[in-house]
Amino acid sequence: MARDSAARDGSPTARRIILGAQLRRLREEAEVLPAEAARAIRGSESKISRMELGRVSLKERDIADLLTLYGVHHEGERAHFLQLVAESRQPGWWNRYAEAMPPWFQDYVGLEGVAARIQTYELQFVPGLLQIEDYAMALASSGHPALADDDARRRVSLRMKRQKLLARPNAPRLWAVIDESVLHRPIGGIAVMRAQVDHLLEMTRLPNIALQVVPFALSGYAAEGSFTVLRFAEPELPDVVYLEHLSGALYLDKREEVERYSRTLDRLMVDARPPEQTRQMLRKVREAL
Repeated sequence: MARDSAARDGSPTARRIILGAQLRRLREEAEVLPAEAARAIRGSESKISRMELGRVSLKERDIADLLTLYGVHHEGERAHFLQLVAESRQPGWWNRYAEAMPPWFQDYVGLEGVAARIQTYELQFVPGLLQIEDYAMALASSGHPALADDDARRRVSLRMKRQKLLARPNAPRLWAVIDESVLHRPIGGIAVMRAQVDHLLEMTRLPNIALQVVPFALSGYAAEGSFTVLRFAEPELPDVVYLEHLSGALYLDKREEVERYSRTLDRLMVDARPPEQTRQMLRKVREAL
């Protein structure tokens, strides 16, 4: 049976993945081949695969047929499972911002919201979860905040909303590594950058947030671009590497892929200044500004 925590996490994305993992477990325990499961729902093996990976929306009729095929006949268990399926189809809190963000980013927001640890490397900008509103607006408006349109304002509003997860009782651990150039790139102007550095100093006082800076001398060796690793407490949720590019994003969850990026993060953390030395650097940057 799918875990109750999946029903409380508020993320349809996470629920879908967890339910998919449960479906795969039930199928394997019943010794049912994917082709046989596909016939039961009048679909294809590819559809079964996507369902078990949590990459498609789940339909109650399909799940009911699969539960029958897998030998799940207890009414209470079936009702509980189907209720979770219905909840997995409900829109997330970010749905109100759907028009302002690309479809491929919605899964990221859903996964970010239930991550136990967020590890990120940024080469150009302050990580989104640590940006102040003026900094975010400068980015969203391509440096012209006075000309920002409604979409830009909604994107910034979404970013500010996402940041609330860092202050909640079960807040995730955020470990961010940034290139030193980020601190010398005056996004939004000197006044905005000064306020942004003040915000970084304030946020890094929180016990669940750590920030490191890779100095210029070691920049560009360990990683060629920005990426984020999301790690989860739920065993059914695999760790995910998120890579964003101009026209889309990649979600990597194969163990060897995650391990490769984990090793890269380890290298970056070794090359970067430790958190307390990073705070000292931030103070010097603040004084120079």
